[in-house]
Amino acid sequence: MRVVVIGAGMGGLAAATDLARRGAEVTVLDRAASAGGKARHVMVDGAGIDGGPTVFTMRWIFSGLFEDCGRRIEDFLELHAAETLARHAWRKGGRLDLFADVDRSAEAIGEFAGAADARGYRDFVVRSADIFATLERSFIAGQRPSPLELVRRVGLSRIDALWRTMPWATLWQALGTYFSDPRLRQLFGRYATYCGCSPFLAPATLMLVAHVEQDGVWLVKGGMKRVAEAIRDLAESQGARFRFGAEAAEIIVEGGRVIGVRLMDGERIEADAVVFNGDVAALGQGLLGERARRGLRDTPRAARSLSAITWCVKAPTRGFPLMHHNVFFAEDYADEFDAVFRRRQVTAAPTVYLCAQDRGHGDLPEGAAERMLLLVNAPADGDRGEPDPVVLRDIERRSLDLMRDCGLEIGQGERVTTTPAGFHQLFPGTGGALYGRASHGATGTFARPGATGGVKGLYLAGGSVHPGPGIPMAAMSGRLAAAKLLEDSATR
Repeated sequence: MRVVVIGAGMGGLAAATDLARRGAEVTVLDRAASAGGKARHVMVDGAGIDGGPTVFTMRWIFSGLFEDCGRRIEDFLELHAAETLARHAWRKGGRLDLFADVDRSAEAIGEFAGAADARGYRDFVVRSADIFATLERSFIAGQRPSPLELVRRVGLSRIDALWRTMPWATLWQALGTYFSDPRLRQLFGRYATYCGCSPFLAPATLMLVAHVEQDGVWLVKGGMKRVAEAIRDLAESQGARFRFGAEAAEIIVEGGRVIGVRLMDGERIEADAVVFNGDVAALGQGLLGERARRGLRDTPRAARSLSAITWCVKAPTRGFPLMHHNVFFAEDYADEFDAVFRRRQVTAAPTVYLCAQDRGHGDLPEGAAERMLLLVNAPADGDRGEPDPVVLRDIERRSLDLMRDCGLEIGQGERVTTTPAGFHQLFPGTGGALYGRASHGATGTFARPGATGGVKGLYLAGGSVHPGPGIPMAAMSGRLAAAKLLEDSATR
């Protein structure tokens, strides 16, 4: 069976690995020069900086992929469990670390916000673990269900467990039942942004992210780009072939089924099936051909997930003891998301995420320039062009001012900026949306398509499809696409 995988992001890499292991003749195409998709390196002053995802969780998904090939993930990647999950700072209100150890986190929260919120945190941890246990096999690791199918998978005898996932409340509302301190609601509300959502619109179900992090955050030697390279090596060991600098122009459909792919240079590659590892909005817009868009829709602008403005920086720092993952908060969290999703702009005082990529991998010489990714949330309007340079400089200034108010000084150094327009160019059809469609509302996540496209032989993988965005979920989507493809081929 000949399979073409379009896109060497995490979903495409995982699908290629599983399909090649099962005997398919797999060719992976990507217009970029290397594997990774959004897990990309940005070169700054001769150093590669992760310019996309930076958090490695749900290790079991990747371990399973390697083990099914008879390999060990430890033979491909050097992983170190993070004792400190993240360091958080507020311009008006101190500093708080979260730890892999629940007791340490509860103690820190007690000192930061009081005994009642420490108890609330322990209750929150229990609830997040309960939600994850309910959805792990029924939703995350299974083919996309309908709401009724999800009830069937969980079982009528456990309908109370499904209700406890709290899809009808927003994450922000639910957090108010655990935490009285608004700073803690900001901290845990940020989990919605892992899926490109607003905590004021996303379901409380996303509390499960707390358990995902509690289960392990890993630091990867070489960064997230190295994860992509390792899975590419694994896929090649199973027989998959990779072609970089090869851009797909059309998914060829004849007689109601996929028969191949045409490249931009006119080359035609025959295929019995195609796995598309890109944003489904690109298919919905007809960017890969009118016939391939059947049954798939573009994502309306208002339904797009978050985009971002990022700065990849190599510079010395002083004043603030950075960890690998750091978050700097301003005061008005509600305005941040109202600005992005309603007013379509960056708020006056945006939250800043900073990944200090040389922290956690040994001692960093004092005064040495270090590699950092800085990120603020932005609307996914990159298809409307670049922001005004004056506005962009002002956002950068305000972001640096916030970090300075929290104690961090970033010295002079080179930096590379990526805007929503830049992300739109990298990932066509998205407007710069980094997480596909926003999963707002009780049933928002069911708006994401499953593993099958609208024509026979077309399968979907990546962060814009079920089970959702993020490195591990995208990898799971690839495994689900491969499983569905193999299941369908066995019943022809």
